[in-house]
Amino acid sequence: MRVRDLPRFAARPVGAVTAVLVLVLAVTANQYGYHRDELYFRVVGSHLAWGYVDQPPVTPLLARLGIALFGDNLVAVRIPTIICAGAIVVVGALLARELGGGTAAQTLTAVALAATPGVLVAGHVLATATPDIVAWTLVILFACRALLRGEPRWWLAAGLTVGIGLYNKQLVVLLLVGLAAGLLISGPRRELRSPWLWAGVGIAAVVGAPNLVYQATHHWPELTMSRVIAADKGPDDRTNFLPLQLLLIGFPMAVVWIVGLVRLLRDAAWRPVRAFAWAYLVACVVTLVTGGQPYYPFGLLVFLFTAGCVVVARWAAGRRLRWAWPVAGVVVTGAVALVVALPLVPLSSLGSTAVPALNPVVKDAVGWPVYVRQVADVVTALPPADRAQAVLLTLNYGEAGALARYGPQYGLPAVYSGHNQLYYYGPPPDTDDVAVVVGIDQSILDRAFTSCTKAGELNNELGVDNEEQGRSILVCHGPKQPWHLLWPEFQHYG
Repeated sequence: MRVRDLPRFAARPVGAVTAVLVLVLAVTANQYGYHRDELYFRVVGSHLAWGYVDQPPVTPLLARLGIALFGDNLVAVRIPTIICAGAIVVVGALLARELGGGTAAQTLTAVALAATPGVLVAGHVLATATPDIVAWTLVILFACRALLRGEPRWWLAAGLTVGIGLYNKQLVVLLLVGLAAGLLISGPRRELRSPWLWAGVGIAAVVGAPNLVYQATHHWPELTMSRVIAADKGPDDRTNFLPLQLLLIGFPMAVVWIVGLVRLLRDAAWRPVRAFAWAYLVACVVTLVTGGQPYYPFGLLVFLFTAGCVVVARWAAGRRLRWAWPVAGVVVTGAVALVVALPLVPLSSLGSTAVPALNPVVKDAVGWPVYVRQVADVVTALPPADRAQAVLLTLNYGEAGALARYGPQYGLPAVYSGHNQLYYYGPPPDTDDVAVVVGIDQSILDRAFTSCTKAGELNNELGVDNEEQGRSILVCHGPKQPWHLLWPEFQHYG
């Protein structure tokens, strides 16, 4: 399809929808509290590097950038993710245009995407997945332009986006694997011989080289992380994979992306981009086999959903009654998604609702200031001599990040953790022989210290059963070896 034959971009309605989404996300950004990952990014982002053991540098860098521009607060950390959510909506509308969708289809796509649980959650909490969705959808957009317009130079833009995306999450390679398989299965296979496509691959390799070099020279730590995640969560992720594909878009609107998948596989007009339907199916198989997380193929799911919106808009064109069910589907999906994905339920009532069970992200965004206060109470109760030689030691990066964020107001000592990248910011000084410990397994503590005594217990006081709830706070004395020798005992991934 030539550019002049494409419908005009529906800038006003799409812009209005994007503005409303950004406003809603901004207004709710300061509710509840930091997610554990955000607390981690706040710490890791202060140590600039080409990469970390569990991820490339972009998401921690976004957290640092937000803090540098807007201050050390929750909203500052979430501004980048709000912008990313708006970008996903705009790119979705542009994809609808590439598929021949006019103003109605583009507007439906924008409204429907803005109302999905997947986009609302991605826009509320800073996570590596949020910029990754932007990267995937942009790559798909540029590839669609190359395939549908017959303008192969767009492969260069796709390659540049892949190269940049590698600095956020190497998962974008899954999209390339799926697309290559799709082109082999359904064509157009000539694209695999296109010098423009291979030039795009070259650009991706050159732009992403520093991050790949970091991985290679550090023994591919992200592969280690992937194996740990697959071993820990793989069985549950496989069980939950299909339900979450439906839930990410919203059950009332799930039929739309299924319609998009079927039409892409059957419609002759969309044959040039049929490969993306196969790419989604291949990505799903790879994710299931490797024990990956169900949201991994979400970028492709956005494209299928967009295709479905174009089909629905054409079906309903000129018939008001036919618009009733897609409008109702968007309203119902949006109403449920707003309550489940965003912090609209009063915090004091959250524990008595089903929201934490439906959206595990919520569970990890409450209780941190209370937990830090409870740790501070234990530290304050220490004899002055112990307090002067004490360090904080935590099991995971959420606990460490919370203590780093809120601990200074209580005058707490330095915090250390062997979790992921934080391991490399230790060990504690050998001169400190008292540790206030949160969450670490007793068997490890028995090997490391001469004595450990329980001094408290974490309680978020909200009735929310998250990972920290009920964990013991212990005071441990007498490291059996100097910290620099003990420290490998505490290293772990997850």
